[in-house]
Amino acid sequence: MAEISISNKDWPRVKIKLQRKYNHLTNDDLQYSEGQEDSLINKLAQLVNRDRTYVVFTLKKALVNIDNNRL
Repeated sequence: MAEISISNKDWPRVKIKLQRKYNHLTNDDLQYSEGQEDSLINKLAQLVNRDRTYVVFTLKKALVNIDNNRL
């Protein structure tokens, strides 16, 4: 079970934040469906060359203030 839960409603905002921080990520890299958090975290960890803990931290940070464009 993933340490985080991302709704389909929040994902577009989180996706934009991730693409701003990691401009090499494509829309295909960031395909996500609600309930697939583990898969997303593992994929992002590989794509940004960071460990799982960092990716979870980054996603949580993106969700804290969803309306803010900063990550």
